[in-house]
Amino acid sequence: MRALVVTEPGTPDGIAVTEVPDPRPGAGEVLVRVASCGLCGTDMHLLDGELPAARYPLIPGHELTGEIVAWGEGVTAPALGTRVAVDPNMPCGSCHYCRIGRGNLCADYRAVGVTRDGGFAELVAVPASCAYALPDGLSAAAAGLVEPLSCAVHGLNRLPRRPGEHYLIYGAGTMGLMMAALVRTSGAASVSVVDLNADRLAFAESFGVDAAVTDAGALGRAPGFEVVIDATGVVAAIEDGLGRVRRGGTFLQFGVADPARTASFSPYRVYHHEIDILGSMAVHHSFRPAIDVLAAGLDLDPLVSDVLPLDDVDEAVRRFRAGTCRKIHLAPGPA
Repeated sequence: MRALVVTEPGTPDGIAVTEVPDPRPGAGEVLVRVASCGLCGTDMHLLDGELPAARYPLIPGHELTGEIVAWGEGVTAPALGTRVAVDPNMPCGSCHYCRIGRGNLCADYRAVGVTRDGGFAELVAVPASCAYALPDGLSAAAAGLVEPLSCAVHGLNRLPRRPGEHYLIYGAGTMGLMMAALVRTSGAASVSVVDLNADRLAFAESFGVDAAVTDAGALGRAPGFEVVIDATGVVAAIEDGLGRVRRGGTFLQFGVADPARTASFSPYRVYHHEIDILGSMAVHHSFRPAIDVLAAGLDLDPLVSDVLPLDDVDEAVRRFRAGTCRKIHLAPGPA
């Protein structure tokens, strides 16, 4: 099969689409023929060699959907031919965090497309427990958005969700706009986004946010916002956002930052204004809810701007880094 293989991250010659042996599903696994796999910020960190958990050579890709084409030993469901979305997270089930119900913080972190081969390939073997059947009628775009939406659902679950609050979101990319769409359903009084990309801001306005600006100061909310969400992972945005939280408000770190970077803030202000600072890590009991929200009619299809063949991965990465796209799906199969 053809797959994108990263052998030496951060080097042009260490990333290539090539022929590799077809995977075989082991005991408890299914083989998925990949229909599409989304490109996201985590993949950029993998390509650049910035995620400590990754081991190379590696086939990245964790936002995948496709069809079950084979079972491993002991598997009888989902049925062959079932269209599925794959939860890439594989908590060990036995560490301290798993045993207290915080599997997304597993001490033995493993994930499809991060610590084992993923969906930027024609075929991928995954645990059967990670394959979620999709309802009939769900669009191809929506199927490919289940995994990132499940992260946003978990992020939403971390928030207080008090009706009538004003939200400020840094980042008008896919994840920021998913968060905007979700908090809209939770009684937000207003949702504003900040981004430096004019095209993204124009799309955000068409997507139903109340305001889309390049500088949060232009919004004129001197008291600040009850909830501020960073969906960029950019330190400058994080530092600015922490300064925009209203007294008694909440800051959610949702974007993936470079692990080597740090941010500066005022501990006194956090204390004196009783600001809650929260993190949101990946998926936590939110995969099925994400599917159900999409099936119930949440229309996120406009977030998918490009569907490109696997051979165009260099162009996909270029567009992603340049910010000239929204969500890009790579289709590994024949055109």
